[in-house]
Amino acid sequence: MRFVVTGEWTQNRLLRAIILWFLFYSAGLWLTNALFFFNQMGLDYESVVAHYGGSEVQFMPPRSYKVLLEISHFHLLAMGVFILTLSHLVLFVPFRPLTKIWLIHLTFVSAISNEAAGWLIRFAHPSFAYLKIGAFLLLQTTMAVLIVSVLGALYMKVPNAYRDDLRKAE
Repeated sequence: MRFVVTGEWTQNRLLRAIILWFLFYSAGLWLTNALFFFNQMGLDYESVVAHYGGSEVQFMPPRSYKVLLEISHFHLLAMGVFILTLSHLVLFVPFRPLTKIWLIHLTFVSAISNEAAGWLIRFAHPSFAYLKIGAFLLLQTTMAVLIVSVLGALYMKVPNAYRDDLRKAE
């Protein structure tokens, strides 16, 4: 933590390597998230509804309560920790504080909305498929911005923005 707050994160080679590896894994998560989504469904209403609500034409049963619960159990923990970590690194990127606030909140909201949408499609109404599509696109976009901005700050050796944000908040 000290290295990031003091701005030494851009000079400490080992810390830079750790952050770079984390960003590499983050990019892998981003890519596999998209590939997994498009392997199961598309960005169209019908495919999303069929994935969660089932399809007689494709001989697909609806997603069961147990399957949705198992997926949510893992995703809520994993995505929460992942977004917390990535958002924490963005605190040190020289964006305006308001930009950081929006970016961090949008990432968390889109992740929880993406998770909730499957439940809502299955047990409330198929029109929540539009929420699923929008939340997925917003999540992918915000995660990409977070990853690229941290990578840029790491290699452009920009000044640490953490202390500047604290002064502006006072």
